[in-house]
Amino acid sequence: MQYRTLGSTGVRVSSLCLGAMMFGQWGNPDHEDSAAVIRTALDAGVNLIDTADVYSAGESERIVGKAIAGRRDDVVLATKVSSPMGPGGNERGASRRWIVRACEESLRRLNTDRIDLYQVHRPDPTTDLDETLAALSDLVHAGKILYAGSSTFSPSAIVQAQWTAERRARERFVCEQPPYSMLTRGVEADVLPACETYRMGVLAWSPLAGGWLSGRWRRDAADPSLSHRTGTMSFRTTLSHYDLDVPANQTKLDAATRLAALADEAGLTLIQLALAFVTTHPAVTAAIIGPRTTDHLHGQLAAADTVLDPALLDAIDRIVPPGTDLNPEDTGYGAAVLADPGRRRRAAGR
Repeated sequence: MQYRTLGSTGVRVSSLCLGAMMFGQWGNPDHEDSAAVIRTALDAGVNLIDTADVYSAGESERIVGKAIAGRRDDVVLATKVSSPMGPGGNERGASRRWIVRACEESLRRLNTDRIDLYQVHRPDPTTDLDETLAALSDLVHAGKILYAGSSTFSPSAIVQAQWTAERRARERFVCEQPPYSMLTRGVEADVLPACETYRMGVLAWSPLAGGWLSGRWRRDAADPSLSHRTGTMSFRTTLSHYDLDVPANQTKLDAATRLAALADEAGLTLIQLALAFVTTHPAVTAAIIGPRTTDHLHGQLAAADTVLDPALLDAIDRIVPPGTDLNPEDTGYGAAVLADPGRRRRAAGR
């Protein structure tokens, strides 16, 4: 297992981060089995675990808390806030009111006295960024969180957060969590360079492109369809990400097929190729893996020490050019803004 420094924090973390989204009703509802996956990852050298309050409505955090009992000091523990946790209008977002309450609830579910990395899961356009950073700063000063980070922020939002922190003397985001894979490379053009500029760590989510790079989605598969997805669709994925009637997804299928052949030629699994590709980028601290079972975990851990030579990386570039998102809906932040007409049309009389 490789270890890297998380941005400018001095904290050393494994190059593979265990994502806990699949632990609980969204994936594996067996708590003991899920805990066994977590402990196996820790035994293999993974020391970074990433979860979120919204994953299975808090169930994932409870599973993680139980699994790391007795090993808490060995774990760099990350969770997230801002996604809806109830029907109330104030049970979501990045206001001080919600962040403080949500942090206390995550601490209780995780059965810990501090969160190492507390991340804003998605930007909250209704809340002033300074309010968000002020609340996070107070939690840092209280010792309830050690560092703050962002997830799926646009390049401009990343820069704005850094400027706001500097000008208002707030704790700054030390880490960003963007979508990044061989099929979703748009962040190479702006997000990753911005993170490098501000010495932010990067935890790349969906390095297997939501299952497209698992090895099952290829032209010669018996049934390259949504049936290969396991678990329940999460809040960040929709059927449109997999609908083969969508031209962009046909392009993804072609690319996945060619990348699978490339992996075969290199003597690698497609999963190894995909994860090693992500962790090869100099801005990336860790790739977030999301196994549902121990077997899934072992298949992904095999990529921990995989090194890709320049010729192989050049071949990947020829299939999916640098900075290219084959399906813009996979980018996270951009699609959400463009999908809301109210964000780009002036109301009558204004």
